[in-house]
Amino acid sequence: MPELPEVEITRLGISPYVTHRTVQAVQVRNPHLRWRVPDRLSSKVTGQKIESVTRRGKYLLLNTSVGSVIIHLGMSGSLRVLKTGTSPQSHDHVDFILGNKCLRYRDPRRFGCILWSNAPLNHRLLKNLGPEPLADEFDGDHLYHAARRRTGAVKNLLMNARVVSGIGNIYANEALFAAGIHPQRAANRISLIRYRILSREMKRILQAAVQAGGTTLRDFQRVNGQPGYFRHALKIYGKEGELCRRCGARIRRKVISGRSSFYCVRCQS
Repeated sequence: MPELPEVEITRLGISPYVTHRTVQAVQVRNPHLRWRVPDRLSSKVTGQKIESVTRRGKYLLLNTSVGSVIIHLGMSGSLRVLKTGTSPQSHDHVDFILGNKCLRYRDPRRFGCILWSNAPLNHRLLKNLGPEPLADEFDGDHLYHAARRRTGAVKNLLMNARVVSGIGNIYANEALFAAGIHPQRAANRISLIRYRILSREMKRILQAAVQAGGTTLRDFQRVNGQPGYFRHALKIYGKEGELCRRCGARIRRKVISGRSSFYCVRCQS
């Protein structure tokens, strides 16, 4: 599933091609995504100028003066900017026609969504999201206070969108390793100092992933069709049985709340 850096890379990739362009038509070939594409989408968007492309957590927003298109890439979704008239493939479900350019949504598994809202930040999918992990309001103090009454695993805390929005499994694993914290450690048994280290490492890793073009795992590709390269910098995720780069111990895997967690028994406590 595309995580926050991949969504941010998509935003950066499409913004120059769609911002300040008027939507001339919307073509919906298959409305059956995670939630049905609204029948009113075309009437709401056609004729509107896309004023900006923003991101909230893992959601992309195509903002107009009257509302926003909310897009989630799901497990395998992607957005591409193509020449208008480019023949669609079998999993190309929605096109936004912008003159000689076309913003095309592709989603083989159809777990993503395309919705419309007159007030997107109050939409049920967005209104309860926690702070952005790259924003100033996300820091170790925020995590420490959020964890005070939580006895569950710290990894679950990081992946709770109400605590911090947009952190997925890959980057939660990487940040915990960088901070030396075991993913199953009880969230309320971690000191403020260690949470400050963890928040700094999370910001560093996410920023590095954006600069590297994201992590290509399974289906994700950038807007230009090229892969991301941060996978080469992964130090713990998917490394079960390999030797830890720090200490040489074998990396182990444990399933926590249905997600694979990778850790070093020597470096993380």
